[in-house]
Amino acid sequence: MSTRPRGVTLVELIVFIVIVGVAMAGVFAAFNTITAASANPQVNKQVLAIAESLMDEVALMPFTYCDPDDPAAAAATGTGDCTAPVNGEDAVIGPEAGETRYSATMPFDNVSDYHGFSMGPGIQDITNATVGGLSAYSASITITQSGLGSIAAADALRISITVTGPGGVSTTLEGYRTRYAPNSLP
Repeated sequence: MSTRPRGVTLVELIVFIVIVGVAMAGVFAAFNTITAASANPQVNKQVLAIAESLMDEVALMPFTYCDPDDPAAAAATGTGDCTAPVNGEDAVIGPEAGETRYSATMPFDNVSDYHGFSMGPGIQDITNATVGGLSAYSASITITQSGLGSIAAADALRISITVTGPGGVSTTLEGYRTRYAPNSLP
């Protein structure tokens, strides 16, 4: 009796290698497509960090009846006591003439001054120095009066900050600032 040798032939081995090679090429192509299409997590984190930093800057500003430059600002009990009320029912939200985020003599001095502010491409710090590595990012800020539960619209502002980074990665961060200390000046 003769026994037939066991194992695989060279032809069978080559066919197996070709099939596995084609399958692996398909898997690697899928991984490449998924990786290329996914957003860079560093860009997402940086966009959020910029938005949070700007939110902190804006929300920490005073929200008074009068512009902090108004002589009546420290004692006003309502917008009617102001020479030129801000953030009140008769106010125009936005910076007063000459005020900018970067000015040493006339800087933004209340929350509403940031309405309509934008920067970019490139992010600058409060001294107008360009922050390294952020030249492809831009930011914009919108401030609107918005009632908040039992708080009247004139006493609550919605802060909306939109930051856009490389590849069109964008985020919008929203928060509220209420008039809890209307005579607190910078």
